[in-house]
Amino acid sequence: MKALVQTGPNSLVHREEQDPSPAAGEAIIRVEAVGICGSDMHAIHGHDPRRPVPIILGHEAAGRVLTGKLAGRRVAVNPLVVPADCPFAREGRPHLSPRREILSMPPRAGAFAELVRAPEENLVEIPEAMPAAQAALAEPVAVSYHAVHHGARLLGRPLPSARCLVLGGGAIGLAAALVLLQGGAGETWLIEPNLARRATAARAGVALARAPEEGPEEGSCDLILDAVGAAATRASASRLARPGGVIVHAGLLPGAEGLDVRRLTLQEITFTGTYCYTPGEFRTVVRLLATGRLGALDWLETRPLAEGARAVADIDAGMVAAAKLVLVP
Repeated sequence: MKALVQTGPNSLVHREEQDPSPAAGEAIIRVEAVGICGSDMHAIHGHDPRRPVPIILGHEAAGRVLTGKLAGRRVAVNPLVVPADCPFAREGRPHLSPRREILSMPPRAGAFAELVRAPEENLVEIPEAMPAAQAALAEPVAVSYHAVHHGARLLGRPLPSARCLVLGGGAIGLAAALVLLQGGAGETWLIEPNLARRATAARAGVALARAPEEGPEEGSCDLILDAVGAAATRASASRLARPGGVIVHAGLLPGAEGLDVRRLTLQEITFTGTYCYTPGEFRTVVRLLATGRLGALDWLETRPLAEGARAVADIDAGMVAAAKLVLVP
């Protein structure tokens, strides 16, 4: 098979690789579309020791099953693999398992390839007519779906009565804003410094997509989702949160700078991390996407897998207006 292989920091090579072989309970999927995630970018830049090179990255995948009981079916792939006997799995929180595996991290190869192997129980069927690039959004949108609902539970008040704010207009941030709006949230802001991405968010239905200097007033937001996780966005979240509000930290950048712990303490602001999603949430998101409940999904851009290195360079250069780049083998 052809695959996009990371061979070193900032080095991606489209080359021939050995076809994967399924273990018991697994299937081989012919990849029709695979998204580029921020964690892929982090690894490509050489900042993720969990992903030693050479490696095939990519975990936001959709395609057609070639082997096993679902052969012939089109699916979205849940990339999180957790043993059924894990206590966290039995509690219904497999995404928190210390034994979790994920496509694109050893021992599992990723989906920047023509073929990928995954457990059959991780495959969620999609309609035959559903575009593969849209189905590949299931994974990042599930991250956003989980983050929004995790924060809403902690907030303890109905979303329609809450002023909500999302920091960052990439795929996770934009999807979070769309999930909030789909869930009936009140005033929903999205803060993004990139003008092109703000325009993309506005076209997707986020009316209050604004530059950082045009955001809501300090201390006015009930629920804040930080989809960036940088020092600047942590500082903004600390400043903008209302007393008694909730900050959900979804970004995976390293560091803790910017967080105003004193204000969080004095104003009883809840700060929480969020990671991935449950299998049930993943299935729910596939249904929402397939039925158009999250809009037209025209905020993605597709590129050939063979041009993956150029796609990554364009993301780094800030030349991509789309919230998500999807590679097509």
